[in-house]
Amino acid sequence: MSAWRYAIEIIESLGAYPALSATPGTVYPLLARLDKAGLVSTRWSESPGGPPRKYYRLTADGDALLADGAAAWSHLSFAMPDILRKG
Repeated sequence: MSAWRYAIEIIESLGAYPALSATPGTVYPLLARLDKAGLVSTRWSESPGGPPRKYYRLTADGDALLADGAAAWSHLSFAMPDILRKG
């Protein structure tokens, strides 16, 4: 399974790629849907300087879905230059 990540860490990681930047208003509802679907686990942890923080990580089902999506993306990205060249 993946490492535990705080939502703001996830948002900052996405922000490193301009095409993937997202706001908390987008990410938090998505994380809630993933949790409800059983694709992420959550836990609360004390914060060094504020209220407790909620952390997330992929479940085994989430890892499997990510692997499937990565494979599909790999196949698509391999095919795109040929598709675009043929117009």
